Amino acid sequence: MSWILMVIFGLTAVLAAIGTVQTLRNKEVLGFLFNFGTFVIFGGFTVATLITHGYPPGLH
Repeated sequence: MSWILMVIFGLTAVLAAIGTVQTLRNKEVLGFLFNFGTFVIFGGFTVATLITHGYPPGLH
């Protein structure tokens, strides 16, 4: 079931990365901080889940 969590965290990280780029273009500082923070945190969770459970996830 960890692969579902990995997919959700990964999609959130991708959307936050897109939002980060958009806020940089519009020069919105607060939006950039929140988007970048979300990208770092959820991207880190995705990488940590990949390291811990591997890909493809093991069935145990």
